[in-house]
Amino acid sequence: MLNYHHLRYFWIVAHEGNLTRAAKKHNIAQSALSMQIKELETYLGQDLFERRGRRLVLTESGRIALDFADSIFTKGEELLATLGTPKQPKQRQLRVGALATLSRNFQIGFLDPLLKSENVEFSIQSGTLDDLLDSLLMYDLDIILSTVVPLRDEATRWVAHAIDNQLVSLIGKPDPKRDHYPLEALLTSEPLIVPAPQSSIRTGFDALVNRLGITPNIAAQVDDMAMLRLVAREHTGLAVVPPIVVKDELDSGELVEVAKLPGLVETFFAITLERRFPNPLLNLVLPRDFSLD
Repeated sequence: MLNYHHLRYFWIVAHEGNLTRAAKKHNIAQSALSMQIKELETYLGQDLFERRGRRLVLTESGRIALDFADSIFTKGEELLATLGTPKQPKQRQLRVGALATLSRNFQIGFLDPLLKSENVEFSIQSGTLDDLLDSLLMYDLDIILSTVVPLRDEATRWVAHAIDNQLVSLIGKPDPKRDHYPLEALLTSEPLIVPAPQSSIRTGFDALVNRLGITPNIAAQVDDMAMLRLVAREHTGLAVVPPIVVKDELDSGELVEVAKLPGLVETFFAITLERRFPNPLLNLVLPRDFSLD
């Protein structure tokens, strides 16, 4: 079996880049370090370092080994922080998954408490909902941000928390002529940029125009909020989008909210896993009206 003492000695030297300095810094005999690394190289059948003057430089195999070692010892620290004694420091890393089409502005707003906290690390992984759920179930993620709630069954271990509702509006470039148009006229005369059919916003929009008995003038369909934002900035028509998606453009006056779409909202969900030891950092980002402790 792999000797993790050998791996740790390798990890120490790899990060120091110098055998003498690593031995002195960690109060380990230089000969012991050298012997342990040689034994690890023999076990792996690969040279992990090559000498360049006084420096030890990682070989290609060494770089691969270091990537694994970093992951292994990071997981070990997380283990102690989660299951260790009360004297151990609390978990300080949050792993966030986000639906690939999710508004970047919403993500930044959600992460704001982490950005303002010291000694906190976080990672963001984008992907499809199915892929993110797989990562959540494998404990590779602590939370998923989504505008879609996946189907549940009796075996489901995740919980979807509704954390925010954003009104949806018609957004476009400033044009005083539009100020006097009724909503029906805007929807039928102006070219519209709308979310793709699988979007929850699009579902609500289609229901709205059906109730109004009108046929909208759809010019483009976009399935990604970041792209929809870019198209809204360049297009002469109106975009069906939550204002938070184009917050910067609204603040600068490049775009304006032309009309609100009655009854149309986008709901944002935080999906977590039922865990005996939930990550305490979740309480920094989730609403105060519920806790995962």
